[in-house]
Amino acid sequence: MSVQWRESLATGIEEIDNQHKELIRRIQKLFEACNQGRGRDEVKNIVKFLEDYVVTHFKAEEQLQQKYSYPEYNQHKAQHDKFIEDFQEFKCKLEQEGISTSSVIHINRMVVDWLIKHISNTDKAMGAFLKTKMQKQ
Repeated sequence: MSVQWRESLATGIEEIDNQHKELIRRIQKLFEACNQGRGRDEVKNIVKFLEDYVVTHFKAEEQLQQKYSYPEYNQHKAQHDKFIEDFQEFKCKLEQEGISTSSVIHINRMVVDWLIKHISNTDKAMGAFLKTKMQKQ
């Protein structure tokens, strides 16, 4: 399962799009490592990246939403909170059981599903709203 940046994922908010591009680059790196039999090694890197990413990226999105009074803020934040919860559960399981082939597959699916669903729907709607608000300033 591979994922690549495409313009159809763009929100039109440069800071957010750049963060999404970096996430996709990291996930692609994990896919490549899996194809080379190094997926277990790369899981540690992606977990560390995601720990930081969910803090900085979600905070950036949420601050923009609050600044411009985004009407779907509560629903959007709830999706972020759910991803963080799922990620924390995964991380705890990983710490207890160690890295396995199934954990590599799980993190691939978790992040790719998030990317496809959240960015394509939720973030694009947010981006359209924010672009309109930002242009009026």
